Amino acid sequence: MQNEIDWLDADFRTLFRLTQDDRIEHENDPDLSTAPRLWLGGCAEGNIVGVRADVADDVARELEALAADEPPFLHPETPVHFERYLAVLAEHRPVERHNFGMVYTLPNELPDPGAARLIGSDTPEGAALLQSLVKDGMPSGLCELGFRDTADFWPPWCAALVDGEIASIAFAARLSEVGAELGLATAKAFRGRGMGAAATAGWSRLRPLQSRTLFYSTDRNNSSSQRVAERLGLRLRGATLRIT
Repeated sequence: MQNEIDWLDADFRTLFRLTQDDRIEHENDPDLSTAPRLWLGGCAEGNIVGVRADVADDVARELEALAADEPPFLHPETPVHFERYLAVLAEHRPVERHNFGMVYTLPNELPDPGAARLIGSDTPEGAALLQSLVKDGMPSGLCELGFRDTADFWPPWCAALVDGEIASIAFAARLSEVGAELGLATAKAFRGRGMGAAATAGWSRLRPLQSRTLFYSTDRNNSSSQRVAERLGLRLRGATLRIT
């Protein structure tokens, strides 16, 4: 198993597209979404800080100096210099939002809880499922969650089906050479029935992910996502702060 700080660094390099000097350019998703101006990740061995590339160099140095003085940032603690991070960034541009996150270890090849039929993207069944969605359209349960078409099924993915209907889908919200960050969506009609846990377990066993470190992250206030992690017995290993 990786030591704590190397594990956290792998998460950082999976979450973001970085410049040569490790400044953050974009989120590492297919849409290249806008990244936070400051990302602070913490674990038992210490912290890692990332500053967006368009933040002025003097501001970045001040933020990095504060982070270097930060004790290990662990859930449910608030970083010692939290208010100062906000203030430094606000001096140059108003802070739009911030949030605290939790990062769990997600083992490869979790056992199948047997709650649903699982279909992976790297199988003939997965290809057939995509073809049926192209033909028949996206199910209403996934449309409600923002899935427009099959292009939103970011591979590799694993779908949990109940009576032929997609109840939950786990997908690669972020994918790098070293790691993969789980994305998970469960249709409202199927929540509370273990479908998210089933899709996550299936995703962890997909062949393209076996050489990568897997991460399960959620917001501090997302209790339903935390229940999935508890159902799977995942270990909380890191904490994050994002400021945009």
